[in-house]
Amino acid sequence: MIINEDLQFAVIGKFSYGWPEIQKLRRLIPKQCELKGDVNIGLLSNRYVLIRTTLLEDYVTLLSKPQFYITQNYWSYPMRTHN
Repeated sequence: MIINEDLQFAVIGKFSYGWPEIQKLRRLIPKQCELKGDVNIGLLSNRYVLIRTTLLEDYVTLLSKPQFYITQNYWSYPMRTHN
């Protein structure tokens, strides 16, 4: 099922203190997390996003840090990742 749903390199991102709108996150996350391959980002709930990467390297990158800071318009939004 995981392979059929294309979830083998899926990561959940959690924003605890606000977040940019989803269209902006789709541009900001790959750039600011330094992801190299294609990424599909969708909203799971009000604080969670599903990040599906195509490369194992990007999957490992997202899980290698305890927290990323997604910056937009002088605001920094902490994002924790889980698999």
